Amino acid sequence: MKDFLKYTIATIAGLVSFTAIVGMFGLTALIGLIASSSTTTKISDDSILSISLSGAITEQGEDNIMRRITNDEQPTLGLNDILLAVKNAASEPKVKGIYLEMGPMDASYATLQEIRNALADFKKSGKWVVTYADTYTQAAYYVASVADKVWINPKGMLDWHGLGSKPMFFKDLLAKFGVRYQVVKVGKFKSFTETYTEDKMSDANRSQVSRIVGGTWDNILTAVAKSRKVNRDSLNAYADRMLMFEPTENLMRYHMVDDMMYGDDVKYRIKKMLGIDRDDDINALSISDMLYADEPSSDSGQVAVYYAYGSIVQDGSSSLMSQEHNIVAADVCDDLESLMDDDDVKAVVIRINSGGGDAYASEQLWHQVMKLKAKKPVVVSMGDMAASGAYYMSCAANWIVAQPTTMTGSIGIFAAIPDLSGLMTKKLGVKFDEVKTNRNSNFGNIMARPMSDEEVRIVQGYVNRGYELFRKRVAEGRRQSVQDIEKVAQGHVWLGQDALPLHLVDQLGGLDTAIAKAVTLAKIDEYHITEYPAPTGLADQLLGMMNGGSYIDSQLRTTLGDMYEPFATLRNLNKREALQAQMPIILNMR
Repeated sequence: MKDFLKYTIATIAGLVSFTAIVGMFGLTALIGLIASSSTTTKISDDSILSISLSGAITEQGEDNIMRRITNDEQPTLGLNDILLAVKNAASEPKVKGIYLEMGPMDASYATLQEIRNALADFKKSGKWVVTYADTYTQAAYYVASVADKVWINPKGMLDWHGLGSKPMFFKDLLAKFGVRYQVVKVGKFKSFTETYTEDKMSDANRSQVSRIVGGTWDNILTAVAKSRKVNRDSLNAYADRMLMFEPTENLMRYHMVDDMMYGDDVKYRIKKMLGIDRDDDINALSISDMLYADEPSSDSGQVAVYYAYGSIVQDGSSSLMSQEHNIVAADVCDDLESLMDDDDVKAVVIRINSGGGDAYASEQLWHQVMKLKAKKPVVVSMGDMAASGAYYMSCAANWIVAQPTTMTGSIGIFAAIPDLSGLMTKKLGVKFDEVKTNRNSNFGNIMARPMSDEEVRIVQGYVNRGYELFRKRVAEGRRQSVQDIEKVAQGHVWLGQDALPLHLVDQLGGLDTAIAKAVTLAKIDEYHITEYPAPTGLADQLLGMMNGGSYIDSQLRTTLGDMYEPFATLRNLNKREALQAQMPIILNMR
């Protein structure tokens, strides 16, 4: 017995000691990360800003501890950080130019358009932009084409093939498991549910997807043709010929690139542009080196930029791993109320990138934006998309700014009720019986049976009322009649450039355009910008990692690719409200 106790106590002591040692090492590493992140880089003469545009680009950047620990070579970039770094580099006299190293990017074209426009503004300062890649994806080349010099590996490739959309349909897959969806909706263009109920696009959906794809490609062609001085017909001809399979030398002949060189020669070319010796080191600054803000003066007004991106949900437990970034209505409403009550905040810009979500949550967000607008100007800046429930939220603002390729509108409502009775009764052999007091007492028992005709009619009335309220909110916000809104509603998704003449948005441009408008509406001369909500701290990130947090979720998204969204939606449908205001999620536009 004594030996047993002795060994047991020794084992426990050993485990405690091991845990303490591991914890000490972890704390030391964490302190090191914090210390390194707070180091200020000195900017020397003849510096350049070096940006590696590769991987995912989100709306708001954060110092991701997991990526730093694992030394991830493809960190998630924040659009806000990229734009601020480029802007600061333009005004910093010691920075002579920008070097872009291009790689595959996970971003939609409205985001890429914002980056491209920022680089074009940078060039107006009289400084240069050069870019290099072993292989340019089409998205990467769209951004890179604005540069003064586009360089490529002598054996490299340039993917230039045009745009195409390949929506996926899961009806037959679901049927193999005995699952189907009963859909009640308003709006002939409200095509979100087609993914789960059809095997091809409806005519209405095909027409709007064709316009989105065609309009986006038209923007790409116009921008590249202007920068590279290549006419649009030639660019289309190159796309038809699948340029990526032609010899690299042809790219110079077609004026798509300016020179060919290997990666180790790039630094010598940059040194020559800087006017320094071949043996000198290039002082290359990273994005984080350029993330500084001017100290606000005592009399300057604060313009709050609030980032709202992801699916609109009532609570925060509806992602695949429960940590994905969402627009959680309760949290966002609290944040906007705080900004409303903060007298230092003179105007609010809400940066929205969302395809919508829960209809009731969208109504709550609309209500909070209305309250905020009653006290100070509110301007919405739309990112890649601000559609359906996200447009519901947006329409309450004083002013709406969108990129030409932003997807917006989608004013419509639906309810998708899963019928799992085939899976349970036929596939798994489960039997059900029932006892009830009233005709519809067992409504919503999706395991046992589909909805009856009477239940469908009841749900249809519920959906109709939601649609009428949505139209009413838009009509009030956009100062139009309900009849006029109906002409552009019906769930129709519009590009920003098409939404402008329809008065669904007020101006084309990016985040800077929205901030400038907010300053004008607030009638302030001096201002400083503060971003909300604050990025997740390192301690919260550690807790998230312990709970299977957003890093794991982002890896699943990367691994599953286009399959992530539909399966995430299927998994979480029982956690979402019955009434949904969402745009189509699977365009697969490449």
